[in-house]
Amino acid sequence: MIISHARKWLMTLVISATCCLNAYNTVAHPMPNSVVLLTVHSDYISAELQIPLSELQAAIGLAVNDSSAQLIGRHAPQLRAYLVQHIRPKTRDGKLWRVTVGALKVHETQNAIHGVYRELTAQLDLIPPADADVRKFIFDYDAVLHQVVTHKILVSVSQDWAAGKLAEESPNQVGVIELDIVNNRILPLLVNLEPGNSWKGFLSMVRLGIQHIAEGTDHLLFLLVLLLPAPLLYTRRRWTGFGGTRYSLSRLLWIVTAFTAGHSITLLLGAFGWVRLPGQPVEILIALSILISALHAMRPFFPGKETWIAAGFGLIHGLAFANTLENLSLDAGSMALSILGFNAGIELMQLLIILVTIPWLILLSRTPVYRSVRLTGAVLAAVAAIAWTAERVTGNANAGGAVIERIADYAPFILLALAVSAVYFTLKTRQANKA
Repeated sequence: MIISHARKWLMTLVISATCCLNAYNTVAHPMPNSVVLLTVHSDYISAELQIPLSELQAAIGLAVNDSSAQLIGRHAPQLRAYLVQHIRPKTRDGKLWRVTVGALKVHETQNAIHGVYRELTAQLDLIPPADADVRKFIFDYDAVLHQVVTHKILVSVSQDWAAGKLAEESPNQVGVIELDIVNNRILPLLVNLEPGNSWKGFLSMVRLGIQHIAEGTDHLLFLLVLLLPAPLLYTRRRWTGFGGTRYSLSRLLWIVTAFTAGHSITLLLGAFGWVRLPGQPVEILIALSILISALHAMRPFFPGKETWIAAGFGLIHGLAFANTLENLSLDAGSMALSILGFNAGIELMQLLIILVTIPWLILLSRTPVYRSVRLTGAVLAAVAAIAWTAERVTGNANAGGAVIERIADYAPFILLALAVSAVYFTLKTRQANKA
């Protein structure tokens, strides 16, 4: 017994000394750890492993000097077998889950301080036995750690739709797997996720839709610029005076409804993968839609056809919305609710922006200064559209896009200035008419 305790404390001393040495070396190069990112589905969990190659080499003797293609090509069977052997999720009563290993990739980064850093990324599916609770299980994982005792595995949830956690947010850490130095054991991690339901998932998608529009300057700018001339009459390719409140509200309603119908159709088709376009052409077309709307706000190029333009370009904007949902990789039931919730969030935010903007535009359109307001807004939108088009064609950021994004940060103050201007010039115009 005394010898056993002596060995235990000797092991503790050795490992502690090793950790101190590693802490000292941290100044030169940080001690790498593995990361496990869990995506919780209704009946299984998908996981992404990020394992430092230097640590993996120490555990199983990989030739880390090989190129990425050579490494995967030569050692893929060995790597898959190794991961399956050392990743053993199971139920609370000890029933093993099935583990399948998908794509393997090697990522390489380099910086002036730490030099080259390479890690293996592996995609896994963790499938529980029938009727097992996917939200409560024992994660028995000791890859690398069984040989490199200073190693740690950081386990986080990157997406859990039923709990309202989306991949758009930062991962939530659920625990760390490491060596229990005192007992010289690697303790499995008990994963106990909070209860989830469809309502939480739906609300999370409503919030995502609101956030997407709040941050999507280009989507809102297209709609607002298209609405700029909506209260006005036109003749001989020129915008003239105010068309009346009923006329203005009718045109506004038709334009907004058409845009909503357009993006809702392609959001549905794109989210289910029935219609797909590469992201870059879609983003370029969105920028061009703003430019076309801005030119129309300067001079009526398609008078009376704004509803069709809104619907047509709405189809393009919907494809951009769909890319957000497609990246969530949800099952059919969750996807259907997600489309509904995401679209509801988009419409709520869109409606809010319109309600706090349009009344001031209608008031200003009754005054002589509206021509200056309309042209100023249209020119700024055109500049933004040209800058965004250049960015999205070349893939390089430019000063114009950065300035527009910075201006968008001051949207509440711009809205306040618009409201004050609308009230001031309306009162001034009434006084002038009375005189």
